[in-house]
Amino acid sequence: GLTKGILARWTKGFNCSGVVGEDVVQLLKDAIARRGDVQIDICAILNDTTGTLMSCAWKNHNCRIGLIVCTGSNACYVERVENCDLFDGPKSSPNIKQHVMINTEWGAFGDDGALDFVRTEYDREIDQHSINPGRQLQEKMISGMYMGELARLAIVRFTKAGLLFGGVGSDILFKRGQFFTKYVSEIESDKPGTYYNCREVLEELGLEHATDEDCANVRYICECVSSRAAHLVSAGIAALINKMDEPS
Repeated sequence: GLTKGILARWTKGFNCSGVVGEDVVQLLKDAIARRGDVQIDICAILNDTTGTLMSCAWKNHNCRIGLIVCTGSNACYVERVENCDLFDGPKSSPNIKQHVMINTEWGAFGDDGALDFVRTEYDREIDQHSINPGRQLQEKMISGMYMGELARLAIVRFTKAGLLFGGVGSDILFKRGQFFTKYVSEIESDKPGTYYNCREVLEELGLEHATDEDCANVRYICECVSSRAAHLVSAGIAALINKMDEPS
């Protein structure tokens, strides 16, 4: 309902007890009542993709997709009511076409094995060490919560194989979660052939002995991780555009 939502499962880094299977709106109302010092009337529960689409469509009526690529990843799109089996609101008439916004929860795409053909050893390791193994598999290939760790796992593998840093790593590099996603952006923002940001990052990781060739290879790893994420998001957007089949 507009003010009712049952939590099916947590995603990203959240894992609080007593919420799964409960109405989150009622829990919030109860918490507000316990405080006793705020007056808030909850009029709707809204997914961030839906809010993004609505806020843009208010000014640009051609907007049809709301996209989040942040700590997590998700998208919603505009669908014809006649294509929505579970929708029990007003149906379209010959003169008026009714539409509804669909929250795809595409971060969970691949949970049924559909992405197994493209997942790597790094994806599988991240999933195994997450709080929700086997869930949100596409999100774990795309979003900011995981991108830095994907790069770190590849860097660690090539270091241990003697292909990076002369085979000499560092305690920080070998520690899970210490290669932040912001490092990927910083390293890629260096102008071609220069490694100022890359060297700063590697020094923070205790890798002062990195050569220019090491820097070039680390940058290439970051580019591979971020480009794949961009391609996966692009494929999802293309699928939604094809599904809507709008004239423009």
